[in-house]
Amino acid sequence: MAKKKAANSSAAASVTTTLQRPSAEVQYANELASLAKASVKDAKPPGWKRSPRAVLTFVLGDTERDMPAKFVGRRAFLERCIVSLATNRGLMLIGEPGTAKSYLSELLAAAISGDSTLTIQGSAGTTEDNIRYSWNYALLVAEGPGERSLVPAPLYLGMTHGKLVRFEEITRCALEIQDVMLSVLSDRVMAIPELPEDNRMLYAKAGFNVIATANTRDRGVNEMSAALKRRFNFETVHPIADISQEMELVARETNRNLERAQVPVRLDSDLTELLVTTFRELRQGRTIDGKGMETLSTTLSTAEAVGTACAAGIHAYYFADGQVEPAHLVRHLVGSVLKDNPEDLKKVRHYFDHVVKKRKTVSWKAFYDARNELI
Repeated sequence: MAKKKAANSSAAASVTTTLQRPSAEVQYANELASLAKASVKDAKPPGWKRSPRAVLTFVLGDTERDMPAKFVGRRAFLERCIVSLATNRGLMLIGEPGTAKSYLSELLAAAISGDSTLTIQGSAGTTEDNIRYSWNYALLVAEGPGERSLVPAPLYLGMTHGKLVRFEEITRCALEIQDVMLSVLSDRVMAIPELPEDNRMLYAKAGFNVIATANTRDRGVNEMSAALKRRFNFETVHPIADISQEMELVARETNRNLERAQVPVRLDSDLTELLVTTFRELRQGRTIDGKGMETLSTTLSTAEAVGTACAAGIHAYYFADGQVEPAHLVRHLVGSVLKDNPEDLKKVRHYFDHVVKKRKTVSWKAFYDARNELI
């Protein structure tokens, strides 16, 4: 048994290092297995792989079990999210871009269903076939409609196997496409009129539910119908309030991504503080000592801070001596700031001239000295 566990652990580690971005159930396979074993006697909703308490522990972490936190958020908020998924209503996560809504939905699906891959990516091109099912037309012509010719989409698979389905950016879909979810969420049934009469209705197994996400900046792109809204519990994912927690997350995720990219570079605490402080001040429109300033049109989320730090680390490794410097952060800050509004660059330069310039530590001085990289 010990040899089998060691082999499984080794296989999981191999997959994790060869994939650019393994799914949560692969990346945290050992933690999930440990929680499933520890919570075997705990009460859990029908169809769930782990108890609600174990799911919460997986997301928030547990220092006694050497299990790091994977998401920064209030316990009460996460408890409401988990409870929502045990009811007959879906869970809608809304918030600013980059607040880790998708990542939270992935963690919840991995812990509850053991599978976070049943994902519908909402867009203007999303069709009903992408959500429910489609057909293998060669088999359809040869054999007629049946299980062999039916090609299941995430919603079909989630209902069949009693798993959570993730619907990303639901408000980017056309209204009539969104409303495909109405009967599924209210009656937990999907009609398949092409199949024979005795096999025409697909009823969801225990454990099935839907986690949807939407950006608050996208409200009005395709506003959800009132009927569909009633079938979800809405929860807002806020930006990280505590700067120390944000710094811890940025450092952890940056170093993890650099390790996965086989780049032996680490972001030190001084540069982490510099980067996170810059992002927060530009995002909130005020300095840490309370002075007001112009906000940018872009969001400058925590996820973008991680991306900037990773780019700086890779740049330092391949084009310098492997030591991340403030100048590397400035160079790659441009890619996060400049999206479609040239006025944002002027605001960032103003920030350097009136805020960064006044800070006297070595890192901040080097940061200011690299301002000519803002082009």
